[in-house]
Amino acid sequence: MWLPKSRKARGRLIAVGAAGAVLAGAVGLSLVAMRDAVVFFYGPSDAALSAVPAGRTVRLGGLVSAGSVARGSDGRLRFDVTDGAGVAHVRFGGDTPDLFAEGRGVVVEGAFDQTHTFEARRVLAKHDETYMPREVAERLKANGHWQPGAPDGAAR
Repeated sequence: MWLPKSRKARGRLIAVGAAGAVLAGAVGLSLVAMRDAVVFFYGPSDAALSAVPAGRTVRLGGLVSAGSVARGSDGRLRFDVTDGAGVAHVRFGGDTPDLFAEGRGVVVEGAFDQTHTFEARRVLAKHDETYMPREVAERLKANGHWQPGAPDGAAR
């Protein structure tokens, strides 16, 4: 038998085992509770490759494609986000930040619908003209669209 012979030692071992089980349960419950709070970040080409499930809240980042910004008949803004390797079509019904423009970096939060159009719930405002999320900058550099002299590194 692997239990100690001493009554005190057995009691301590049982107490440590019970504390470990309670701790493992607490960690498990915390991870389950945080599962819905985690928001993944994708570039347009990453989202297409990984087939993001419809309805899952994600962040999508890249450049607003030139000539793609238009207001639909329903009043919703439509634009494309690109990382040089892929394009995602975005619809947004709110107000955009002042720095939102074609050819500029953008991060939108929302979910893809069944037609793989991104329904944005919000366009994340940039804190200044030089801000570019690291993942977006890396993707743009890899695809040859990064211009360090531009205010936000975006191609002009």
